[in-house]
Amino acid sequence: MAPCHRCYRGSLWSHRLQWDQAAEHLDTQRAAEGQGRRRRLFPNLGMPPTARQGLPWRRTALPVSGPPPRAGSLFRYALRGRPGPGARVILHVKQKPHRIVETQRRGLSRAPHTELWAQHPCGTYGDSSPPVSTHTMDVDALQKLIHLLQATDDPLIQEQALITLSNSAAFSVNQDIIRNLDGVSVIGGMLSNCIPKIKEKALNALNNLSMNMKNQEEIQVFIIQVCRTVESAPLNSDVQLAGLRLLTNMSVTSDYHQKMINSIPCFLHLLLEGTERTQIQVLKVLVNLSANPAMTRHLLRPQVPALVLLFDNCINRDILVRALAFAANLKKNMNDEEGTMIEEYSEASVFFTLCRDSAPFAQRLASLLHHPDAEVKEQVVRILTQ
Repeated sequence: MAPCHRCYRGSLWSHRLQWDQAAEHLDTQRAAEGQGRRRRLFPNLGMPPTARQGLPWRRTALPVSGPPPRAGSLFRYALRGRPGPGARVILHVKQKPHRIVETQRRGLSRAPHTELWAQHPCGTYGDSSPPVSTHTMDVDALQKLIHLLQATDDPLIQEQALITLSNSAAFSVNQDIIRNLDGVSVIGGMLSNCIPKIKEKALNALNNLSMNMKNQEEIQVFIIQVCRTVESAPLNSDVQLAGLRLLTNMSVTSDYHQKMINSIPCFLHLLLEGTERTQIQVLKVLVNLSANPAMTRHLLRPQVPALVLLFDNCINRDILVRALAFAANLKKNMNDEEGTMIEEYSEASVFFTLCRDSAPFAQRLASLLHHPDAEVKEQVVRILTQ
């Protein structure tokens, strides 16, 4: 069976032909279809075998149909891009990834002043290929993709499989399917991978899956591991940000807040040391935690005297609004709580910085009353009137 022209646009070959056999087959059997078209689609095929040896092709085991492949079962997958160091090997399973802009946020009832966040990563495989929606992937295709993730040790295939699953999981119709196929535990297992890119893509996939309450019940077993990943990852890295995005979704309800208690000092450290992107993302987690009165004491104990520096007119508006919401939630919880033991907090703690009639904090709030942003002023009034 001759490979169709679509195979050379980036899809998996659907038959078991080694590269040299396939190139020879194409040269001899399809020459009649037009040299120009063949050269245009795949300019390397007419080269002699000795010249082709240096091109970046890979061999791997791919379950195109049926159960996961046995050892030694070889397939080829196609090259996207011009030959040379910049060329990329691309994995396609049934569909090409969809450039996702936004998805429905259903199934999560949020407490007041909490945030929900979902990142929808998209794998782009070249500007010449228009994206095709992955929400049409059927159960069989998703199952093969999950089997592929289990069967291979190739980091490139793992990364591309996780990207496709992540894109697929952004659609609510696929979230239950992936869970029922045990996809949550398989993706969660990738968090133990030592390669940062694999961890990041696994966190992104779990992030999209966490938009579903039933999925959260399975993802929650990985929360402590995700917290450790955030703590150990390089500051401001993509892995750290992906972990914080997942924790944002997992903290929308108070069901799993207890699993994040030990990481609160780390979150506050990131709030002071991180870039604006990291600060915004960690504040989303802290705002969600502060909406739960049971978490108040854990949030007030850490020693972060420099926290007051965030409450300034020159601070990024998105950071400032969330920092004020965090302080307002804590102040409300403190007022609602009876019998607060002041002696359990040190003078450098968040409690003395934000809640114990701190003069520097009060002065900064007074200055923020003149801030041009209405939401900033609204949060300041919340704090002052409690």
